[in-house]
Amino acid sequence: MTAAVGERLDAAFAALSDPTRRAIVARLAVGDATVNELAAPFKLSLPGISKHLKVLERSGLISRRRRAQFRPCHLEWQALDVAADWIEENRRLWSERFDKLDEHLRTLQEPSNGDPHE
Repeated sequence: MTAAVGERLDAAFAALSDPTRRAIVARLAVGDATVNELAAPFKLSLPGISKHLKVLERSGLISRRRRAQFRPCHLEWQALDVAADWIEENRRLWSERFDKLDEHLRTLQEPSNGDPHE
């Protein structure tokens, strides 16, 4: 893994460590939304939501585009892909390791055929 990928991964996981930010990302997976739309389900002030959005923006998970007088937030899927790829690679690696461990444990549990050299 390159340093740049590691930094993006750290930023994504740090941003997603907060439940409010995860909820915002989940909402943006449905489609772009304004700050007011994103703030509606939360008991947070607009400045509080804006702080969460800045964290998500710095991590590269979201961007804001200007559309007339609105600046809707947009989910940047490729930033999530970096995290998903890392998770999948590690899931595969650990699955292989557990399969090897299972195989090893099965061989240890097999009854000996009476040969004292085994």
